[in-house]
Amino acid sequence: MFAVIKTGGKQYRVAANDLLKIEKVEGQVGDIVEIGHVLAHGEGENVTFGAPFVDGALVTAEVVEQGKNRTVIAFKKRRRQNSRRKIGHRQLLTTVRIAEILLGGAKPTKKAVAKAEAKTEAKAEVAAKAETKAEAAPKTEAEAAPKKEAKASETAAPLFKAPKGEPDDLTVIKGVGPVAAGQLNEQGITTFAQIAKLSDKDIAKIDEHMPFSTDQITDWREQAKDVAKK
Repeated sequence: MFAVIKTGGKQYRVAANDLLKIEKVEGQVGDIVEIGHVLAHGEGENVTFGAPFVDGALVTAEVVEQGKNRTVIAFKKRRRQNSRRKIGHRQLLTTVRIAEILLGGAKPTKKAVAKAEAKTEAKAEVAAKAETKAEAAPKTEAEAAPKKEAKASETAAPLFKAPKGEPDDLTVIKGVGPVAAGQLNEQGITTFAQIAKLSDKDIAKIDEHMPFSTDQITDWREQAKDVAKK
């Protein structure tokens, strides 16, 4: 099934799992956003058109990345008046993955992906309570120092061991921006071959400790396999 949607003044033909860039919509990475302006939908030769929109039709999409388009320069010069005007514009874009095409007033079944930030905040609250209790009980510096060092080493340890050699430019993979590439490098993921060899267990590990969903990482793995072959 496909649908034609309108967002940001533009129209897109989409299907489930399609990855596309649209003008910015509010949402964090992993959130599910709703696009209610469905102009048409169909499957094969059976197509239904709206007037202008199809009643009860809805398209949901998962926010993959928030970013910007390339800068566009508008330069104007008037003859014999020594007048020049230069303006730059950089459009905000949101990369989304189409989740569902819903008809007849159906409600979305997919919910927002649990982000690592929420997990980090919960862990921080637990750690703060533990520290408060620890402060209440008097301890010598000799007893407290080893535990602090152990916590620091545990926090600093990356999830994976980075391979030797020059790192690859991970931004070649669609959906991996400079920020995401930096976060992957910090956790020891630096090459296309390394991403291509990620197991399902590794993907679950990344999903638990980093702000990326399982679907995102699986898609990156498939892209990395193609890039590594070149």
